[in-house]
Amino acid sequence: MTKAYDAIVVGGGIVGCACAFYLSEHFKKVLLIEKGPIGGGSTAAGMGHVVAMDDSPAQFRLTKYSQDLWNGLYPQLDANCEPRFTGTMWVATDEEEFAHVGDKKQSYASYGVRTEILDSQSLADAEPSLRKGLAGGLLVPSDSVIYPMTAASWMLNHAIQRGATLIQGKAVVSMGNEQVSLADGTLLTAKHLVNATGDRAASLTHGLPIEPRKGHLLITDRYPGMVRHQLIELGYLKSAHEMSSESVAFNAQPRATGQVLLGSSRQFVGWNPEIDRKLISKMVKRAEDYLPEIGKLSIIRTWVGFRATTPDKLPIIGPTEDDPSVLIAAGHEGLGITTSVGTGRLIADIVAGLDSAIDRTPYGLSNREAH
Repeated sequence: MTKAYDAIVVGGGIVGCACAFYLSEHFKKVLLIEKGPIGGGSTAAGMGHVVAMDDSPAQFRLTKYSQDLWNGLYPQLDANCEPRFTGTMWVATDEEEFAHVGDKKQSYASYGVRTEILDSQSLADAEPSLRKGLAGGLLVPSDSVIYPMTAASWMLNHAIQRGATLIQGKAVVSMGNEQVSLADGTLLTAKHLVNATGDRAASLTHGLPIEPRKGHLLITDRYPGMVRHQLIELGYLKSAHEMSSESVAFNAQPRATGQVLLGSSRQFVGWNPEIDRKLISKMVKRAEDYLPEIGKLSIIRTWVGFRATTPDKLPIIGPTEDDPSVLIAAGHEGLGITTSVGTGRLIADIVAGLDSAIDRTPYGLSNREAH
């Protein structure tokens, strides 16, 4: 027997849960399908950094819009979602890097984001564990941190409270033409189908310019006060855009537990889930360039995840050209936690026939190269 819904979301990561969350504001019969744990894929491998990122105008608009949505949700979130305004400290190692801090400050100011330039002494006062003699940095106080898996579950639970339904533990084998087929033969129908399967999106919607990019994370034992802000090297975006097989950049986050979460690495190795010990060593060495004592801390866990990467570094949000019943919500690379809520809101706007607070055009499939 075929079951009908208003909208079906495939994928129970934080992006899919955000889509269900916002769709359930408009429609009573919303279904989310996830074959594994909620938030158990790329979401579980995300740092949970909610950041306004100035890589491009389209990226800045989406990340800032999403950050504003997160800020509106924070008072409602459960305590186990751990929302905290850590701020982001972009760290300059030398005068050459520090010379670009002013430009970055102006870029943020153009979008109404307040920042503060720190000289070498101010940086050392703000983060005493950093290596002495660093040139300075840019503090973005409005950036924050959440715990991604519990935030995803929170959104899904609220969608269910509004009447949404969850099918878990069953795989989707095809979707299109207002139909979703499960591996057990179940056929489901809806006028709107949302592919939110991240790095696997192209397996359900063929031809999508999305491929997996592997990343490693490390977490230390509890060392309260070791890191106070989210710390990122100013060269991070260069590393993120490096399309070679491997890159490493310094990225450290203070967790509410007192632990330090360390990134960031990127590899094009398909879906190889093996931990690369040589790359882990490079990550720790890179971190030691900024935090000399970090290598002496006890690392208690190492794990990998896969980012859904697009050639232009922007997510795909909106309908496919060949089948208007299928909407894509995937390709968020390393910004899926931040932009999940913005993506969910835009998808809900499209399905409900509403205008959006930001221009949706750059994130659609058509004319991607123009943006």
